[in-house]
Amino acid sequence: MFDPSSGPRIFGLPPGADFPRAVVEGLLARTAGQPPEALARAEIFVNTRRMQRRMKELFDNGPARLLPRIRLVTDLATEAAFADIPPAVPPLRRRLELTQLVAALLERQPDLAPRASLFDLADSLAALMDEMQGEGVPPDRIASLDVADQSGHWQRSLSFVTLVEEFLRDDHDAPDAEARQRRVVDATVRRWANTPPAHPVIVAGSTGSRGATATFMRAVAALPQGALILPGFDFDLPSPVWDMLDDALASEDHPQFRFSKLLADMESHHSDVRDWQPGSAPNPPRNRLLSLALRPAPVTDQWMNEGQGLAGVMPEATADVTMIEAQSSRAEAGAIALVLRDAAERGKTAALITPDRVLSRQVTAALDRWGITPDDSAGRPLPLTAPGRFLRHVAALVGEKLTSEALLTLLKHPLTNSGSDQRGPHLLHTRELELKLRRWGPPFPTAADLLDWAAKGDESRIAWATWLAGCIAGLEDIGTRTLTDHLDAHIALSERLAAGPLGEGSGELWLKEAGGEALRWVEALRQEASHGGRLTPRDYQSLFLAVLQRGEVREATGTHPGIMIWGTLEARVQGADVVVLGGLNEGVWPEAARPDPWLNRTMRHQAGLLLPERRIGLAAHDFQQAAAAPEVVITRAVRDAEAQTVPSRWLNRLINLMAGLSDESAAALAEMRGRGNHWLALAERLDAPTPEMIAANPPARRPAPSPPVDARPKELSITEIQTLIRDPYAVYARRVLGLSRLDPLRQQPDAPLRGTVLHELLDRFIASGPVDDLDAARARLFELTDAVLEEHAPWPAAQRMWRARVARFADWFLSTEAERQSTREVAALEHKGGLELPHLDLLLKGKIDRVDRLPDGRLAIYDYKTGNPPTKAVQDNFDKQLGLAAVMAERGAIADLPAAEVGEISYIGLGSTPKVESRAWSAGETAEIYEGFVRLITAYRSRDRGYVSRRAVDKQRNEMPYDHLARFGEWDESDEAPRQEVGE
Repeated sequence: MFDPSSGPRIFGLPPGADFPRAVVEGLLARTAGQPPEALARAEIFVNTRRMQRRMKELFDNGPARLLPRIRLVTDLATEAAFADIPPAVPPLRRRLELTQLVAALLERQPDLAPRASLFDLADSLAALMDEMQGEGVPPDRIASLDVADQSGHWQRSLSFVTLVEEFLRDDHDAPDAEARQRRVVDATVRRWANTPPAHPVIVAGSTGSRGATATFMRAVAALPQGALILPGFDFDLPSPVWDMLDDALASEDHPQFRFSKLLADMESHHSDVRDWQPGSAPNPPRNRLLSLALRPAPVTDQWMNEGQGLAGVMPEATADVTMIEAQSSRAEAGAIALVLRDAAERGKTAALITPDRVLSRQVTAALDRWGITPDDSAGRPLPLTAPGRFLRHVAALVGEKLTSEALLTLLKHPLTNSGSDQRGPHLLHTRELELKLRRWGPPFPTAADLLDWAAKGDESRIAWATWLAGCIAGLEDIGTRTLTDHLDAHIALSERLAAGPLGEGSGELWLKEAGGEALRWVEALRQEASHGGRLTPRDYQSLFLAVLQRGEVREATGTHPGIMIWGTLEARVQGADVVVLGGLNEGVWPEAARPDPWLNRTMRHQAGLLLPERRIGLAAHDFQQAAAAPEVVITRAVRDAEAQTVPSRWLNRLINLMAGLSDESAAALAEMRGRGNHWLALAERLDAPTPEMIAANPPARRPAPSPPVDARPKELSITEIQTLIRDPYAVYARRVLGLSRLDPLRQQPDAPLRGTVLHELLDRFIASGPVDDLDAARARLFELTDAVLEEHAPWPAAQRMWRARVARFADWFLSTEAERQSTREVAALEHKGGLELPHLDLLLKGKIDRVDRLPDGRLAIYDYKTGNPPTKAVQDNFDKQLGLAAVMAERGAIADLPAAEVGEISYIGLGSTPKVESRAWSAGETAEIYEGFVRLITAYRSRDRGYVSRRAVDKQRNEMPYDHLARFGEWDESDEAPRQEVGE
């Protein structure tokens, strides 16, 4: 196939070429006119399974012929000739072994790192091992690094690095996959040195970025009929620039650096690289433009000189390039979706290439508008699938107090109770349990709580709750145990929950693509679990999640054959008519350099390891490849969810070059942006409401519903009167419509609960006896505090904070309470009252915190406030609570309290600055309060009075309970509120 050559035989294909197609066409051209077996004798090594499939598909298109052998480089390890090399250890086993080593080190030296970083450290060590083995770096080279100018951090790092020395020995009988691959490559090189193969051997598509692969490529290039085909080789890069790429510290982020290093290792020059298939570049002028834009920083002064050579070809270079600069990622995704849809309608294949998985999911969601499901090469991360989420939820139950939120999240999962036809009753019981937990708690339900609740229901509920209680019983008490025990118990519980009380097996947990992938990783972990040692429940959860994150689920059924989403690697091995490069922002493409906890940049260079810029250089190569496609759309979002973004360094270079090169290039840049603005405008129009939509759904007006008088409240509490004054609509929603706000699912130690706790505490304290001795009273107060907090606030942090709050006001409260008790006696605590007002058709109800009897027989009414008491102005105009309590007391409407005149009303404030707001009271003030109350209720007994929303809120920023129902935000407090008659 190849003519004799005195040096390595190296070919290249330019950026933008359909690499697999060009390789196939070049092979066919070189074997044309030869016997059929000539092509079959060729052996081609590729670097990805996807490229292997693509090349086979191209050959299968016909005509019929004998095909070459197309293999992966890693397939060498399966040859019988290397059976004497020990098999590679599964990566999961090695990670578990490293986890145990790191855990033991942290137990001996806990100051080295927090336990929470255990698995991250093991992962990082595993990555360092792979790199050392791949690059052929022995451990003693790491240990002998010159660290004279380094801090003590290196000694801590060395403590971890020395853990892996045993695994890095060349004669280790359980090598990692990377170490075994290097041994196989070395053995292959030795065998070929003695008996080189006579048939053509070709390595196609690899950049030589890993040490073992680069060694193999050098060996192939030295064979009599060996050849390399490099992807995305920049034939437009001049010699002076190639000569600059020999310094890794300065040039490893350049897209051609890996080729420069590979050529140098083979003692070759860039001029020795020949074009494998001339004419394969879709747009040579654009390749020249990209090559110039991506020059290393020290030689960007060449822009003005060499840029003159692009005069006259700039329109051709950019005619099929569109640049979309969206204001948000949502707008970017919408524009990309339109581009992909347009390609589908034109019968063209289109691919979105991006490393941003969030953007790819947004585009997939946007395409769903037209029923288009793209073929996503990456699939969905296993932890985000239904089985992945379910297994994560179950794992999180162990070793922790069960929260209402965690329980209901699991019960509502579609896989729970999927093993029988009882899913409907299951959801009904779940709904009833949720309502109970929201309203009454407890925040941490136990098996006993579930059984107590079920006892008030029917047999179906009892059976369901018994099954559920059996599943969750004892989970909180599970502690450290072996990984095998953790995994067996976890999977058994998951299958029991998935099957349901009447189901068998594991329900739908292991079904479909996602279930099969989850089962595959669970079985892989089970097979290696004996190497996992003993773990706490939290450690197991972290480990299990890390294992799941290695899985991906591809559900190709129903996908559009011409619309694809690829990662950046696919830019090398796939071809599409329209290529969209999405997410071109710094930190996304390229990704930010990952922090290395072991070696800094200089130390990595001294050791012969890869620099952090390697990833950037590979990403730059992928960008150069993709940006040279026939039709290209470049997109970015100007802002993300948090702040202004920075354009990708490559896009920034391209923009700066074109903007400053010439008027022609600036005009071409403007046209690229103009084409992008067209798609943005279409996306905006697609989301913008039409006049018809606006007419059909006009903004809401400020509500003031006026229901029939007979439907108006027949019962109000004394605290609701302030609501009726400030936000009448809330009274309408609760009392007329019967809508009660659901309590939050995740119960929190919030302000209302704090008020309840403090009220309960003070009631118990006052009822427990007089304040005679301050020290004894203080001890009694804190004894009751601990009991009330344990009963009503099962959050350790809240208990400590609220106990401290009690400590702040305890001395003040006890001294003032002693004074109160010296002049008056407690007459009522937490007594309910009810005043019938037949002429208003209303029952006024209330609960009075405390009533004392004064020496002259009159009453003093108190209300405890956990914050600041209301001012006199607020009491006169809005807060009528104690005034109405006085009305009830003087009319004998408080239970077990004879009617008596009220002589004082007081608020006892227990905030940061405790104080008592007392106010002398007279019968005239009681009458005045009553008359104002009658006027208020009478006004709302008229059909002419509507219940206005947010009539007199305390502060505009305050959120009222029924604002969402009133559609507040579509109107504001300055709008008129015309009365709206409702119902009849």
